Amino acid sequence: MTTARSLLLAALLAGCAVPALAETVYVSNEKDNTLSIIDGATLTVTETVKVGRRPRGITLSADGKHLYICASDDDTVQVMDLATKKILHNLPSGEDPELFALHPDGKHLFIANEESNVVTIVDVPSRKVAYQVDVGVEPEGMAVSPDGKWAVNTSETTNMVHWIDTEKRAVVDNTLVDARPRYAQFSKDGSRLWVSAEIGGTLSVIDTASRKVAQTIRFKIKGVPQDRIQPVGIKLTDDGRYAFVALGPANHVAVVDAQTFAVKDYLLVGRRVWQLDLSPDQKRLYATNGVSGDVSVIDVDSLKVVKSIKVGRYPWGVAVKG
Repeated sequence: MTTARSLLLAALLAGCAVPALAETVYVSNEKDNTLSIIDGATLTVTETVKVGRRPRGITLSADGKHLYICASDDDTVQVMDLATKKILHNLPSGEDPELFALHPDGKHLFIANEESNVVTIVDVPSRKVAYQVDVGVEPEGMAVSPDGKWAVNTSETTNMVHWIDTEKRAVVDNTLVDARPRYAQFSKDGSRLWVSAEIGGTLSVIDTASRKVAQTIRFKIKGVPQDRIQPVGIKLTDDGRYAFVALGPANHVAVVDAQTFAVKDYLLVGRRVWQLDLSPDQKRLYATNGVSGDVSVIDVDSLKVVKSIKVGRYPWGVAVKG
């Protein structure tokens, strides 16, 4: 084949190449009882789907085919088929599910039941409750360690992190943190647990091996009253570089150096920022802003807010699929 023909063939093949698909962003709107679906390529809402009452926490199934939705006022977790956008069935979540975490086995969902002070563990394939664990008052945050050994729950009134041994199916330790812990996330290697305290205004970094608080991070934003700084959602980058923290009615996302624990920056977003999620390539961070009814899109490399996307009333949860 001549060089000219080779170049022509290469050009034709390049022209026929299928572009990489951008992510899809799912946002729960707790006042509208809807789910907004955002196209990551255009950063626009492409569809709004009715779901159960007061949807809050959402997360993807292990295979990415389904979305689990905490319909808090319906006392259930809904399972949505993402291909059809239809609710397939409900899972027996227990009373008032707020947040949940999926075990690495993809089969067990750990659900915080705020009104009944328990964590309900659901076997997803059988759609049955596997067991329940008593925890503190007003359980909210849930996280499961990467190795599946630990499930942790934060109780808002007890101000504790409860360590559930998933083999023993029981709480085996508790860690005291600051007032009203709302969210928890393990580092990718599982060595640290990050916990936000909404009323305490702090972020606790807990050593998993000892289950002791190793660092306490505080926030201060010029011109923002201290009582408005209320940490809630957390998102850690996979490379261990950043911890992003939603600061609630302070209307900012804090950027924390996850190695030195220093606060690097505060990014102005919408009103009453709640939850965060990263794109699969870790280049974008999506933040739900409850009061302003929008989603802020943050470029991770530049640490700049690049777009605001209007969604439904009181967006709360967010999940991103590649």
